[in-house]
Amino acid sequence: MRSVITALTLVVNVVSMFALIVGVLLHSGQGGGLSDMFGGAGGAALGSAAAEKNLNRITTVFATVWLFTVVALGFLLAA
Repeated sequence: MRSVITALTLVVNVVSMFALIVGVLLHSGQGGGLSDMFGGAGGAALGSAAAEKNLNRITTVFATVWLFTVVALGFLLAA
């Protein structure tokens, strides 16, 4: 049973890691970020501020999930 939980935690960890990488890469830096992908200034009129806000929330959730799975894997693999 412990190996099943460890494997499941590892899968969740890897999925959240890749989702976190994608989320960070979609964020805006000096430019417009997500809004620039969809046509620059035209994307700003379509509510890119809301898209960035939601992207921040989603990235935070994936970072939290990744952090908890790393701690859980540390406990599961220590014993």
